[in-house]
Amino acid sequence: MSRKAFGTAGEDEAARFLVKKGYRIIERNFRCRYGEIDIIAVDGGSIVFVEVKTRGGDAFGPGAASVDARKQRKITIAAQFYLEKTGGADRGIRFDVVSIEKMGGRFEVELIKDAFEAAEIG
Repeated sequence: MSRKAFGTAGEDEAARFLVKKGYRIIERNFRCRYGEIDIIAVDGGSIVFVEVKTRGGDAFGPGAASVDARKQRKITIAAQFYLEKTGGADRGIRFDVVSIEKMGGRFEVELIKDAFEAAEIG
């Protein structure tokens, strides 16, 4: 399986998992000149920007560990652009990370709610 197909399979699994948890998916793979957001959803009254990290094992550590300050800043800027574009700036927002590991042919999914705060845009 190619790296892109593997990532897409992980994002599909994450979307199914989030729907089971009560999230309503409103957009996937939102792209703008500032970056990409894997999943945008509504949970309760909040708009949730979800970064999905899929790994084939734990050799490089958990996927969530790769959502560093630089990545958080890119996601924050893209989220701000999305909110300005859609007029959703008056709603609460949250940044979640879904970490997925493929273990023995099946996906292990971990949801980290409020994984980070909006990064400073300086």
